[in-house]
Amino acid sequence: MTTTAAFPPGTEARLAYARQVADAVLFEGYVLYPYRASAAKNRLRWQFGVLVPPAWSADGSEHDFQHTECLMEPKSGGVLAVEVRFLHTQRRIVQQACTDGAFETVPELHLDDRVLMPWDEGSEEHVEVSVPVAELEGDGITVPFTRPAGEETEPVVDGSGREVGRLVRRREELFGVLRLRAEELAGPYRTMRLTAVVENTSAWMPQPGGDRDAALPHSLVAAHLLMCLSSGSFLSMTDHPQWATAAVASCRNLHTWPVLAGERGRGDLVLSSPIILEDHPAIAPESPGALYDATEIDEILALRTAALTDEEKREARGTDPRAAAVIDLADSMPPEVLERLHGAVRSLREVTGPDPFETEHGTARPETPWWDPGSDPAVDPAHDEVLVDGRAVRAGSRVILQPGLRRSDAQDLFLQGRSALVEAVLHDVDGGVHLAVTVEGDPGADIRREQGRFLYFQPDEVKLLEDA
Repeated sequence: MTTTAAFPPGTEARLAYARQVADAVLFEGYVLYPYRASAAKNRLRWQFGVLVPPAWSADGSEHDFQHTECLMEPKSGGVLAVEVRFLHTQRRIVQQACTDGAFETVPELHLDDRVLMPWDEGSEEHVEVSVPVAELEGDGITVPFTRPAGEETEPVVDGSGREVGRLVRRREELFGVLRLRAEELAGPYRTMRLTAVVENTSAWMPQPGGDRDAALPHSLVAAHLLMCLSSGSFLSMTDHPQWATAAVASCRNLHTWPVLAGERGRGDLVLSSPIILEDHPAIAPESPGALYDATEIDEILALRTAALTDEEKREARGTDPRAAAVIDLADSMPPEVLERLHGAVRSLREVTGPDPFETEHGTARPETPWWDPGSDPAVDPAHDEVLVDGRAVRAGSRVILQPGLRRSDAQDLFLQGRSALVEAVLHDVDGGVHLAVTVEGDPGADIRREQGRFLYFQPDEVKLLEDA
């Protein structure tokens, strides 16, 4: 049975809160600085969460599905609300008006305030499903969806109101399916593994000599899921109770990564994203607006954008309405807003009452620290060593990285099996030992070494190379 009823009361408000981050996922890399269609970095777009037609995924370089598995503890009568979100690419063609009333396709059209060029726009799409959790057991449900082909035209007028051309937007037909299933797992508590699969089922076939650009209008771009329980909660994939470790390890996630979303302290909402995030991701309150490039610092992007030439800004404004909004934002940003982008400290808290050191020791805090590693002759990171499987590991040793699941974040898991060079053996004040390493083959290893910026692993997370 397939149910697509309205969301339970309160669900829409919960999803709206999470969409602040989900929108950043949806438009990540949509248009990059310098926000011009002619820029080289804006000619190869749509890098995250692209679900291509099955015929194009045959070579394995891109995929036609996302497979999400996570754990949930639903209460009796709980309802699962799911929202599939993606962009549907539409081709924008620029045409110039001719004297005989016809229109001619041109590579660019110059206006007083902008330069229009061919461009692929992204139309926001979403598929909403609401289903009782009880109906997900067994075979689960299957929800097919489609987006029809279409064509729209928009007249282009100059400053005097004369029609000088038009924009033609064309969308191709798109087919997809959402599959949802839940199974109860054995364990001390009632826990279910939820499986959610989003798949592109479009029958489009590539033509001989066709390229990726031809497949994109038939693809789900930046596809991701928002899932909300009306009663009950999800378990974190990285910060779960110990009893759930085996169940979490059994979950299989392909081309996506589920994290808890919404406010900290709540677990009723999950964002399954093609971009790896931590639990409860949030947009920084200092951020003035979408800049579409979270790998850059907002302050740097704002300053660089404001410094573009007038001609560069004209082209950016004609590239896309979202790019035009970035230019206007940078040009109109007040100094106090720009100053806030310089940095923020969130870990400070007001301290009141007596000094904890004085309370514990009954004496005033000493003028010098109780331990200074720089003057302790017993500590020598460049020559200290630690035993790994009975063999000494020290600075200069070569090791294989084997991140432990109980300590690793998602980024560490990408380094599984990579070889690394130990740069130092470090001891902390609690008696712990840490290995500072640089990954072999990392082109920035020399710079990291000069700056003392290393990756850190514990001794049981590495294996000494036999030829070290």
